[in-house]
Amino acid sequence: MAMRSIRRTPTGPDTVIRDIALVCLADGLVGASFGAIAVSAGLPLWLPIAMSVFVFAGAAQFILVGVLAAGGNPLAAVASALLVNTRLIPLGFSIGDTLTGTSPLKKLLGTHLITDEAVAFTVLEDEPHRRRAAFWMCGIGLFVAWNIGVVAGAAVGGQITDTAALGVDAAFPAVLIALVMPALRDTATRNAALIGAVIAVSAAVVLPPGLPVLLSLLGVIPAYLATKVPV
Repeated sequence: MAMRSIRRTPTGPDTVIRDIALVCLADGLVGASFGAIAVSAGLPLWLPIAMSVFVFAGAAQFILVGVLAAGGNPLAAVASALLVNTRLIPLGFSIGDTLTGTSPLKKLLGTHLITDEAVAFTVLEDEPHRRRAAFWMCGIGLFVAWNIGVVAGAAVGGQITDTAALGVDAAFPAVLIALVMPALRDTATRNAALIGAVIAVSAAVVLPPGLPVLLSLLGVIPAYLATKVPV
């Protein structure tokens, strides 16, 4: 239905479809890296697959696995992942109209499919039917691509016995850097990230894995206050 709806639009349907397809392809590749990293780090095969189906939040999943792989407390890992996912709350409000008038089950499914990419494609559209088409096409496409990638990556990761020899141990921080780089163009975000990094590195000397990540969120406070100071 979403595919037919967006194809009927008078301007730019092919471009939208192409862009969404490319994003889904890239997302599938990132999902494969997540699955491989999770399993090669010693986590059971079912864990990254279950997370991808029921959580479906790439950044949060990477952070949770990273904390667990480093020997961090599971509660700290979950807390870190939940805090990262709080950004989806305002994003959901920005596209709430796409779910207006739908059934409770469809709203629940739509809420589960909210991602940065799906929201980005949705807000670019002005007409209601195009917004709905863009959201559902991107959301469903990403969900399918991500989960296929995770399953494939987990299957491959289970065959890797020496992650350091193949460089898989370096893939996790590389993916995280790639995820956050676009956001660092904003000055306030960049300042918060730098302050948080300093806090995390300093705290890592004395605190167990997982807690420095939580403390790094304190970097948001001075960065936020700086944006409120009149020039």
